[in-house]
Amino acid sequence: MKNNFEEFNKWGNRYLGMDLSSYKENQLQRRILNMMESREITNLKDYMSLMEKDIEVKEELKNYLTINVTEFFRNPELFIALTKHLKNDLQNNFNTIKCWSAACSNGSEPYSLAMLFAENNIKLSGKILATDIDKLILNRAKNGFYFKNELKNVSQKQLQQHFVEKNNGFELKPEIKNNIRFKEHDLLQSRFETGFHLIICRNVTIYFKPDARDELYQKFYDSLVPGGIFFTGATETINQPEKFGFKKIDSFIYQK
Repeated sequence: MKNNFEEFNKWGNRYLGMDLSSYKENQLQRRILNMMESREITNLKDYMSLMEKDIEVKEELKNYLTINVTEFFRNPELFIALTKHLKNDLQNNFNTIKCWSAACSNGSEPYSLAMLFAENNIKLSGKILATDIDKLILNRAKNGFYFKNELKNVSQKQLQQHFVEKNNGFELKPEIKNNIRFKEHDLLQSRFETGFHLIICRNVTIYFKPDARDELYQKFYDSLVPGGIFFTGATETINQPEKFGFKKIDSFIYQK
């Protein structure tokens, strides 16, 4: 599939609007083959032709290629550490905190952040920016509705404080939902905003090739104010963080 896959990368830039060459090849090929198999297509060119004719098939693949695995307070012990640094390193040094949750998926992480800020009386500078490349998952995130099994790390106290029970699930209260600004954004191709005190991007860069990953780390660094914090996933230790200007201050937490 290799030669065809190189052609598919170029096609993906034109028709999907995605820089597929930055993704790890084996993982990407496996996902594409899974989608072809689900439609009983054996030829990659036939699949490309179908997507050019049928926008739903194109969007189906695009959404499948983007990673939507997330949950509220994923790795709770890391959020405990983050809260400590929010108080000691950010709240003590800045009047208000500007935040960005990158590749936010279904909204679990930006909403987790909004809950942390409310519970610790930390003032936000405007709304938390929450971005993702996937339009469908962003629409779901905006609803702020989750089933019980999606809230396993949310305590009973938090459930009562921040959610209302509705339609066999739970919906976030307006005071939390209204603190988030959702926006479509491609980490590999879109412009990065600046002036952030906190950026969260978790369990995403592991899917990218080293060069693309390094470029992202540098762009995140440039988007932070001096003293700002970058919070990564539990599988994403940054090797030689000083290469980008970061200082490691805790497990998976880096400071500019």
